[in-house]
Amino acid sequence: MADQLSSTARALVAENKGILAADESFPTIEKRFKSIDIPNTEDNRQAYRDMLFGTPRLEEFISGVILFDETLRQSASDGTPFAEALTKRGIIPGIKVDAGAKDLANHPGEKVTEGLDGLRERLSEYVSLGARFTKWRAVIAIGDGLPTEYCIHANAHALARFAALSQEAGLVPIVEPEILMDGDHAIDSCFDATSRTLNALFSELADAKVSLEGTLLKTNMVLSGKDAAEQADVEEVARQTVKCLGDTVPSEIPGVVFLSGGQTDELSTAHLNAMNQIEHGPWELSFSYGRALQAPSLKAWKGEASNVEAGQRALHHRAKLNGAARSGSYTKDMENETV
Repeated sequence: MADQLSSTARALVAENKGILAADESFPTIEKRFKSIDIPNTEDNRQAYRDMLFGTPRLEEFISGVILFDETLRQSASDGTPFAEALTKRGIIPGIKVDAGAKDLANHPGEKVTEGLDGLRERLSEYVSLGARFTKWRAVIAIGDGLPTEYCIHANAHALARFAALSQEAGLVPIVEPEILMDGDHAIDSCFDATSRTLNALFSELADAKVSLEGTLLKTNMVLSGKDAAEQADVEEVARQTVKCLGDTVPSEIPGVVFLSGGQTDELSTAHLNAMNQIEHGPWELSFSYGRALQAPSLKAWKGEASNVEAGQRALHHRAKLNGAARSGSYTKDMENETV
């Protein structure tokens, strides 16, 4: 099983490819749909995912898709289950398995992710539905006295338990500790919080005897707070992020798949590109973007069947640009290429 996990993990960070995060919860997808003024119904959610996953040549730049529980159970317009349709195209289906971040008792302003109860049984079902990897997200806030060591370790411990259960079920875990951009903090504060969190995470993964070769890290880039008066430039973000990873991430991890975390489409691509232009550790530096991949497609689609092809062209274009960033060959001029 270890070889299978390692093989799947490496396939997810294959050259010039990354992961499409399409695991929005019901409240999140409702926000997305409100932006194009369509109701958040099951039919609309199915039609939207059908549009995304049916994108011609998507497999050129997308190695895997993270699905939501409902989506894993849905089918494409031709009746083929989404997981099966993706697999036939060489795209690996995965599943978000956490139950969301909840208030951490006695720690105002901090969260802990829940969902471990009954997870072993749910993982078994997800395997039967075609999933081959999993994802669990923890959120860490920066603020006055935050993050606390307790919050960091509570989330790191949950991530490690999730990872161990996933591998037991034959699924590659993507462990996702996200240091939030919210706030006016300097980039140094993000570097510190990210370093502390990743050190705690890999300590817990070791204690849980998780195979790092069959695990991927999904994490934030080291950024200035979104309300900071001084914003670090692209080159500084790349340098600080690569240094932070070099200080904390073991060489056995096959790849780091970054989240976009509220960045614009172009900026998240530019940051990834800059990181791949400088010397970094042995791991692949890739992407696992949700909104930063989907936003142009959603805007073009508008919930209308007549716009499906336009939505698909927009997704393919954005995926292509991020595929180029995987090798450091993206340029801003590529943004203006005909979609």
